[in-house]
Amino acid sequence: MAGEETAEEHESVLAPHRGRAHLWQLAVIGFVASVVGITLGVAIDWFPTQASEEGEAIDTLWDVLIVCSVPMFVLVTTVVLYSVWRFRMAPGEEEIDGPNLHGNTQIEIVWTAIPAIMLIALCSYAWVVLVDIEEAAAEPALEVRAVGEQFTWTFYYEVDGEQVASPQLYVPRGRQVDFTVQSKDVIHDFWVPAFRMKVDAVRGIDTRIRVTPKTLGRFPVVCAELCGIGHSAMRQTAHVVEPPDFEAWLADRAAGGGGSEGAGGEEGGGGATPAGDGKAVYVENNCGACHQLADAGTSGGVGPSLDEVLPGQDAAAVRASIVDPGAEISQGYNPGLMPATYGDTIQPAQLDALVEYLGEVAGE
Repeated sequence: MAGEETAEEHESVLAPHRGRAHLWQLAVIGFVASVVGITLGVAIDWFPTQASEEGEAIDTLWDVLIVCSVPMFVLVTTVVLYSVWRFRMAPGEEEIDGPNLHGNTQIEIVWTAIPAIMLIALCSYAWVVLVDIEEAAAEPALEVRAVGEQFTWTFYYEVDGEQVASPQLYVPRGRQVDFTVQSKDVIHDFWVPAFRMKVDAVRGIDTRIRVTPKTLGRFPVVCAELCGIGHSAMRQTAHVVEPPDFEAWLADRAAGGGGSEGAGGEEGGGGATPAGDGKAVYVENNCGACHQLADAGTSGGVGPSLDEVLPGQDAAAVRASIVDPGAEISQGYNPGLMPATYGDTIQPAQLDALVEYLGEVAGE
């Protein structure tokens, strides 16, 4: 009858409205999910304590990446999940083909252009941050050479034209440090997570990073490149101290002393090990990462158990095993596991204390 609307015509009128309703539902769900995701992403404390000025820019870059990437992830996930739920196949439709659809050129241009623009913008921002944090300081930087080997780091400072070695990293707060990173053997990676900076150590190549410490305390120094069986034990400590304390430590180190206990600040400081404390020397040089020693509470398994090999050894044998570990290898262990640098990095007074301590432990 004229003027009467058929069911098909009625459905064709309602279809566009339903489509717009679906889009509004998707938009609301996506907006709420994006707000929640961004809030959680920015609120979560992803990283350890921030201890360098460069870390501020890096953490800000991370937050910007979270803010930009979460909405894109939510958009794609929301559309996929909503489509699976809203347009799922009903019972009895297993053999029915879907509608014959053709691509939408405008939508394809949009979903290609927007991510491309975001990637270019984010890469440009990251490049600006990288250039900014690699700029040299106005005043001369402190030069430190970080040398990696299986399985330890050794840090070298120049004092009056001479190289002073240390098994622990000491740096002054507020002064830029220029690290020259080297390797004696395989590829390592010098990384202080609190500084947010890392770089590979490659044999025959000098790599460099610049860091300006800002927070007093002790922070782990790790190797971030799988470098062998003792990789997990390749750990040292970065001590960020006040400039006068650093100068005192460096002068004492150059003079062959054991350092001055108590150097540092309220947030952990980092005084050097007193020369007469053999157990403290054992701990500072990270011996427990590779060796088991009940008296020191260590359980490292890379090297032989000191509880088993120390008894029966005299002081000369103990000293020789420290300064020349390749001269005699314990049964079941391969040569080269223990660095041969401890004769240089452990000061004479500290080495005497360490040998005495291990001798006392062996005699118990």
